[in-house]
Amino acid sequence: MSPLNQRRLGRTNLNVTELGLGAMDTPTSKDGPATLQTSRNLGINLIDTARDYAGSEFLIGQHIREHGPGDLLVTSKTFSHTINGSQRDVDRSLATLGLETIPLYQLHDISTPEAWSEVTDEDTGALAGLKTAQYRGLIHHIGVSSHNTQLIETLITSGHFDAVMLEYSAFFPETAPLIHLAAQHDVGVIAMRPLGGSGRTSAIRTAIADGNIGPLTPANLLRYVLSNPNITTAITGARHPSRIEANVHTATSYDPMPPHERRALEAHAARLY
Repeated sequence: MSPLNQRRLGRTNLNVTELGLGAMDTPTSKDGPATLQTSRNLGINLIDTARDYAGSEFLIGQHIREHGPGDLLVTSKTFSHTINGSQRDVDRSLATLGLETIPLYQLHDISTPEAWSEVTDEDTGALAGLKTAQYRGLIHHIGVSSHNTQLIETLITSGHFDAVMLEYSAFFPETAPLIHLAAQHDVGVIAMRPLGGSGRTSAIRTAIADGNIGPLTPANLLRYVLSNPNITTAITGARHPSRIEANVHTATSYDPMPPHERRALEAHAARLY
């Protein structure tokens, strides 16, 4: 199997594999440790987690303590909107993960004007807390995740963030202009839910198992996202090693999807949901 391609994560200058692992649900499976090991064995160097993903940082920390950090890049997030809460989360993440520094720490789900106002308050906001952690050398770069397409433009152009995590897939193509905007501002882009989310993916896998194989396959959906050159990495959730193996096979063998094929896949996706 060919090695995974790497892409530059915006102005962080971190080189990350264009396929990452979203580890939110990985601890919910007895195969969780094997899933982490398989992702690493197959060359994935980016693992995304969050302070409040139950058991996720703990599982990753166990792996790091047993196998060492190597070239693994673990990104985590704070759900807190306050200066003290965000700094506590950084300290707890470091202790749980067994790391001295975290390359990218993100504000989680800043999707309302109220949340944006809270985290950017100069005296009490979480952004100030992360900047303090950055000054202390506990984190290197600051990112943000959001589900609000109108607010994401503000997040990208604010100058505060080195990376943005947003939803992008054949089911959700409307963020494509924002991804282009991020590239113009040298902000790295982490694509979440590239296969459409667990509900859609389960429906697709059930259809395939029943013999109804159409263009909406996990491989085509991942290929769709990776064909966008302004995406830095697509993080797919996984609870079993077989999912990692299938996604890595796609990521190491795909041809870029031409525009007409992208439009056709979007049309099929719109009919499913």
